[in-house]
Amino acid sequence: MGSRLLIGVVAVLLTISPGSATSVLDRILEYGVLRVGTTGDWIPMSVRDPNTEQYSGYDIDLMKALAADMGVKVEFVRMDWGNLVKGLEAGLYDVTTSASLTPYRATKAGFSESYFTVATVPVTLRANEGRFNTWNDLNRPGVVIAATMGTSQEKQIEELFPQADHRIVVTPRRDYEEVLAGRADAHITSDVEAIKLVETYNELMIVPVEAPRAPSPVALMLPRTDQVWINFVNTWIRFRKERGFFEDLSKEWKLARR
Repeated sequence: MGSRLLIGVVAVLLTISPGSATSVLDRILEYGVLRVGTTGDWIPMSVRDPNTEQYSGYDIDLMKALAADMGVKVEFVRMDWGNLVKGLEAGLYDVTTSASLTPYRATKAGFSESYFTVATVPVTLRANEGRFNTWNDLNRPGVVIAATMGTSQEKQIEELFPQADHRIVVTPRRDYEEVLAGRADAHITSDVEAIKLVETYNELMIVPVEAPRAPSPVALMLPRTDQVWINFVNTWIRFRKERGFFEDLSKEWKLARR
């Protein structure tokens, strides 16, 4: 079934469903705009150029494809990690770009099916090479570990490093900036971002730990109670998976593993 036909069938079913409440899907199709909440600071998923205010990345291409298949325009709404779920609850946007699926987040928001998996790794300065080699090397009093407020790593930092000192930063600052500035010994982030960070900043390196930890499925966040909209997005993800879209997108953005 073609994507245009898929949209048409869903639209018809919505109009004939007796007693169904209005869904976000109805509004998107009526007004022709898909509003997407995104932070613009997760390399290489969603990156905002401060000069042009334009977005690029894996997630941006994903959302443009979703909007194109729906026959609507896409509008990106900037939001920090700490308020990403709140913005969704307040109706500021219809869906968010990729976020790690966690039980806590799932109490506040709905999630689509997952299409990618990330894991957590620590990043430090190259000047610290030899000082930190294992997870235990980082989990010591006096070692400062940074994470960004609102990210899944904010919760993980307590679990992974109970003995270390924690430094939680608020966007627009990012945790890796604390490492670069010497205010933190290391920070934790997704493996896909860590790879891009060390390519961008020669001063940084991924700590050669035994293995990444806290593997997490990645998915889109949607309004928790709007099952019609969630069902449609899941249908679209399955449709696109069968066409090889997500595999091609990962290759395009070089989402390689360590």
